[in-house]
Amino acid sequence: MLNFPVNSSDFRLFLPTAIWLEPEHFAQAIELSNQVNDPAQKWRTYLHSLAVIALEKWLCDRLSEKQVIRDNSLINYLRVGDFKFYLIATEHLLDEVVAVPQAAIAQSESAVHFYVLLEVLEEQEEVIFRGFLRYDTLVNYRQQATLQIQDGCYQIPLSLFDTEPNHLLYYCRFLEPTAIPIPVVSPEENSLGYFPETRTKLSQWLQGIVDESWLAIDALLNPQANLAFSTRNIDRSLKRGKLINLGVQLGNQTIALLLNIAQESEDKLSVFVQLHPTGGERFLPPNIELSLLSKAGKKLQQVTSRNEDNYIQLKSFKGDVGNRFSVEVSLGDVSIREDFEL
Repeated sequence: MLNFPVNSSDFRLFLPTAIWLEPEHFAQAIELSNQVNDPAQKWRTYLHSLAVIALEKWLCDRLSEKQVIRDNSLINYLRVGDFKFYLIATEHLLDEVVAVPQAAIAQSESAVHFYVLLEVLEEQEEVIFRGFLRYDTLVNYRQQATLQIQDGCYQIPLSLFDTEPNHLLYYCRFLEPTAIPIPVVSPEENSLGYFPETRTKLSQWLQGIVDESWLAIDALLNPQANLAFSTRNIDRSLKRGKLINLGVQLGNQTIALLLNIAQESEDKLSVFVQLHPTGGERFLPPNIELSLLSKAGKKLQQVTSRNEDNYIQLKSFKGDVGNRFSVEVSLGDVSIREDFEL
């Protein structure tokens, strides 16, 4: 098994790797944090958004042959090829311990191959790579030492983290994910090949229970686009949208995934899905794919944007309450998937 030695005495000798933040990165992080109402959580979302945006860019620049996937609904997580990352963002690296949520280690559906520590220096407009930790290294350490738990987080020694970013790139290029065994999730979750399940239950929308990441259409679209979406649907419906960002593939331009659901009968819902430009843009970028996937990941519908498409849409469909499906937005090698249950 490949494993690079880490000498805690060398930690301060490394010149840290800095990832510069661009104005569009700040704008995107603000946009994501504005989806959160709680002030404290809003700041944490902003901080983690800057961290994940910076690391995504850094990885894309150096691992162009790999697919880098970010899920905005789980801002701490990234996927690089078949490797899973969990990002730990901090404003100031002052302590000799790093807090990692228990769930990100102990729960099989949340386990990842690498835990990456990033220091976000907002005023300096940079993110500093402070180290990474392999899952197997962490588990071996936990078996040999007693980790303290505070506020639901393991307190992990900073000296355990490998501070050399080239080691991380080496693993992603030449190591098989199976060389760093992580807990196996169910076959259904593996077939989705995705992050910890965050399945949106659409029937709850009709009961007034809507996750704050799904916004009213008025908050996302200009009046003309809003009218175009509304007039194509029946009145007995509920409409919500979510900002989607495909990262460097679109120059960090966001697009809006819109869903309209309606109660067809006591146990059946209808669903209508569209993709719209945002930020004052009139047209979608070309070659964006909008797909409907079955519970097992089979592609049921797909539509691709052309030049000067104001929006694209899937054919409306119906299903019984409890049925599961996914909607995927992709461009080139980058894709984002949203999982739903009727």
